[in-house]
Amino acid sequence: MAPVAALAQAYDEVVELDPISVEQAEAVSDATTIVATTTAAGSGMPTDILNTASSVSIITEKEIERRDATTVEQVLQYTPGISTDYYGRDDRFDYFKIRGFDAYLYRDGLLVGENFGGVREEPYAFERVEVLKGANSTAFGVSDPGGAVNFVTKTPTGERLRNGYLTYGSFNHKEIGFDMGDRIDEAGTLSWRFTGKMQDAEAETDYSNDDETFFMGGLAWRPSAATSLTIVADYLYRDGYPNSSGYPAGLDFERDLFLGEPDFNYLDTDRKTVTAKFDHDFGNGLTFGSTARYSDTKSGFGYVFLGSITSLADTTVSRYYFADEGSTRDFVADAHLMYETAFGAFESRTLGGIEFRDTSDESKLWYTAAADIDWTNPVYTGGLDLNNTTPYQHTLTDTQTQSVYLQEELTYDRFIANLGLRHDWIQIEQTDYLYGTQASGDYSETTGRVGLTYRITDGLSVYGSYAESVVPASVGIEPERGKQYEIGVKYRPAGMRALFTASVYDLTKFNMTVTNPNTLLEETIGEANVKGFDLEAKAELTDRLSVTAGYSYLDSEILQSDNGIYDGNQLGSVPRNSGSVWVDYLVPGQGAFGDLNLGLGARYTGEYFRADDNASKTDAAVIFDAAISYNLTDQTQLALNVQNLLDEKHVAQGGFTTDYYNAGRYVSLTLRHAF
Repeated sequence: MAPVAALAQAYDEVVELDPISVEQAEAVSDATTIVATTTAAGSGMPTDILNTASSVSIITEKEIERRDATTVEQVLQYTPGISTDYYGRDDRFDYFKIRGFDAYLYRDGLLVGENFGGVREEPYAFERVEVLKGANSTAFGVSDPGGAVNFVTKTPTGERLRNGYLTYGSFNHKEIGFDMGDRIDEAGTLSWRFTGKMQDAEAETDYSNDDETFFMGGLAWRPSAATSLTIVADYLYRDGYPNSSGYPAGLDFERDLFLGEPDFNYLDTDRKTVTAKFDHDFGNGLTFGSTARYSDTKSGFGYVFLGSITSLADTTVSRYYFADEGSTRDFVADAHLMYETAFGAFESRTLGGIEFRDTSDESKLWYTAAADIDWTNPVYTGGLDLNNTTPYQHTLTDTQTQSVYLQEELTYDRFIANLGLRHDWIQIEQTDYLYGTQASGDYSETTGRVGLTYRITDGLSVYGSYAESVVPASVGIEPERGKQYEIGVKYRPAGMRALFTASVYDLTKFNMTVTNPNTLLEETIGEANVKGFDLEAKAELTDRLSVTAGYSYLDSEILQSDNGIYDGNQLGSVPRNSGSVWVDYLVPGQGAFGDLNLGLGARYTGEYFRADDNASKTDAAVIFDAAISYNLTDQTQLALNVQNLLDEKHVAQGGFTTDYYNAGRYVSLTLRHAF
């Protein structure tokens, strides 16, 4: 300060300077931005996305809310490399593929199961959704080579949180939700969070309902900066409908026409889950982490689907009852140590751990003929009494998995090397109650991964990687294996919150089995390959303008199939070209007027074959979505969201005997308030 004092004396006057305060920048929450900067999806270790030698897309809480994404499919449909909506309005499962293949789901790094055939997750439970693209069983465990999805659960933060909303929408949709939390003691060692939603709704098809109840409570104990214990319990109940039952192929019908049976049209989910997470920092670079989860699920559906047209002149079509009833108990636990150190010019992070999973899954399936129906004058004949009908399949499958894994991240100057190795011991026992038989299988699988990243500048990196995957199949069938080669570039410009990525890949899946969408039965394909590239941009260009955009090119080919009948075909439900863009523009409020936010999105899906036989094809389509929100006050917002703005209609799946249309226009009005 001496030169300033001398200068002031020279001019014989006193100069007073404004106070200068220096504050540490706070981490940006996923609730306030669409651009995430870190992830644990690539290696299990928290890492800057630019340092991860794999393609990772993150959908934050803000983006989920802005687009009013109420299903996992809607959360993912603006992410490049992911195909959605190829089953139309079918609410049984979350239908999506990553880079041409079905995906496995994880929650907080622990396996949940497959998306096809699994429970439809509730997006309001999560603060972010991470998409790891490509084969990578070393990160979390079993997965298909196309990629995996990891849900990150909302947990107590120790900060005051009071959010609530009311929604009314199309098809008599009524919904109320809340997300609240706070500290219990003044020191903040104990904190809580309570999240929930209740939904009473119908769907676009006659005789359908779409009801849901979801509650999640969490308690966190942080006795010191080095130790934390979090326990979260949640309950999910759904009383919905499976699907529209379909429409006779080749004709055009209104979406609300129902050709099933009102008394046999249900989709039930009842799941209870408890998760515990413990972390401790021993100091000197050594930390311990452990997560365990137990879930108990009862689920089932029943509906009537259409067969072939029995008489075009009489406008009648054949029908069949189809029902599923299942119960699953699942326990999974992971424990790991991470050690960070430096030696010479090298920095090292090492993660080693073990995992145990025990799953018991009982399943019953029914299938029998129903009466024909006239689609011009439907006369319903009643439901099916499952108690007096013999199922065609009744099995109990017990699976135990023990795993050990090791991850290494080594940094030298601007080079970052990632190495991963995992070994899984899998024991499967299956009981067939109909035939009174038992079968078992033991599998021992090792998967690896290697990646190299070069940070060209602080905001630009390039990478290359090789990764393997494995999925245990049924008893007596070899596990499905995969491998992928990938190179990519990532750019995060200075002075702007943005991330631009591009990747090129070549992946192959071996011993492949798929579910035929026409017969709903598993078929052995053998081997398939997908080559392609993804482009993605997420950018908050200014305080007013933000953009999410992506494009994918996927060239799929079945290399080996049963008796060679599909060799050379493309994979079903995998478009070669797809792209999306979502733009948000903020009009700042003035005077008595609040902020106005305008959002518009477009999703392009190129033509695709509906099944691996390549017998029928769905044409390309563009679907628009829109969002308008207005801040009534600083704490209150009114939002209008429209999905499928122009009510685009096409056959998403079909061509055999039955067509299924994509979901029609849906409008919702939501009032949000922060207390």
